[in-house]
Amino acid sequence: MKTIRLVIVILAVFAAGVLWGKILRNPPSGPLGTDKVVQVGIVVKDIEKAARAYAGILGTEVPAWFLTDTVEKAHTEFRGKPSEARAKLAFIQLQNITIELIEPVGGPSTWREFLDKHGEGVHHLAFEIKGMDEKIKLLAERGLPLVQKGDYEGGRYAYVDGTRSLAVILELLENF
Repeated sequence: MKTIRLVIVILAVFAAGVLWGKILRNPPSGPLGTDKVVQVGIVVKDIEKAARAYAGILGTEVPAWFLTDTVEKAHTEFRGKPSEARAKLAFIQLQNITIELIEPVGGPSTWREFLDKHGEGVHHLAFEIKGMDEKIKLLAERGLPLVQKGDYEGGRYAYVDGTRSLAVILELLENF
């Protein structure tokens, strides 16, 4: 009798595990189509100083920074108009997420606006998505309007303003 109960318990645990695994494999049904944050973007005043500080705390190498492309190459738009929005970027790849350090240096941008209003701090959470135009539309319908968009080598990005409902900007990354 104890053996039968043990077999029933084992089968029940196995069935629950299989069901839980199927639940976890289903893609999220929200407008992003994902629930995996791939990056945290942090706006800083001095990228070299910030990169050294993060590397020292995280035990990583100090990342090199690079300058984003010009409006002619990146097709950058801020609040619906072409912009010379540029920034120095440095990436720190951790095991489970990337930290992006951003020092605004060009024309009007969401980065400059954030730094001027709030000072240094967490600017965005980034998600890799498919179907950029559709995602931007769906998010706008939910009260998260497009703030800035542009291209980069191998993909494109868009920032949507989630500060009213989520207290943070969301970045959509679509890689080709």
